[in-house]
Amino acid sequence: MPRRPSRRTEERAGPDRFDPALRGAVLHLGQRLPELWADPAVSREHRKALLRCLIEKVVLRRTGRDQAGVRIVWRGGASTDLEVALPVNDVTVLTSYPAMEQRVRELAEAGQNDLQIARTLTAEGFRSPSRSTEVLRATVSRIRRAILRLPSRGRSTRWDPPAGWASITDVARRMAIPTKWLYTGIRQGTIRIDRHPGTGRYLFPDADWTFDVLR
Repeated sequence: MPRRPSRRTEERAGPDRFDPALRGAVLHLGQRLPELWADPAVSREHRKALLRCLIEKVVLRRTGRDQAGVRIVWRGGASTDLEVALPVNDVTVLTSYPAMEQRVRELAEAGQNDLQIARTLTAEGFRSPSRSTEVLRATVSRIRRAILRLPSRGRSTRWDPPAGWASITDVARRMAIPTKWLYTGIRQGTIRIDRHPGTGRYLFPDADWTFDVLR
């Protein structure tokens, strides 16, 4: 009489032991992972837990002072290789700095101001020391003034906010109020506003509702 397979043998039978409905549900969940990841209702803790389920290990190898190679080994054996930008404490240590300095000189001599140069450099793939994909106006200003000793060209970037935004000075002038009132409100928290990521300044949406709220 043939022996009946042991429970342990059945458990080693492979993926066929899964119920087809369960396999279908798992595959469907895998297809929805990008959607779940982007869902704002999914907390940071849940995203971390999801990554821990998917990733076997992460190998980091520094390839330069401002960049590193990353290999993600997924559960199952597949791997993904990436190059990531690392924050540094000075623009001159960036690998791309020599080319960046040359472009600042060319664009400044062509008449562009600091904000325009920053936008151009960002579009060309350069970055600031503290950013991974963006050049700040302050970075351009430091290169132009402290390193290249070039004067500012065109309209002053201090009062040249991006399209659709108004600076504190603009808001104060249009509302006929002192700028100190706005700075005090921001410092005390009665005016809640973050610094604009592209300029590092406090900028207000240039819209009627902004002035209605401030009034």
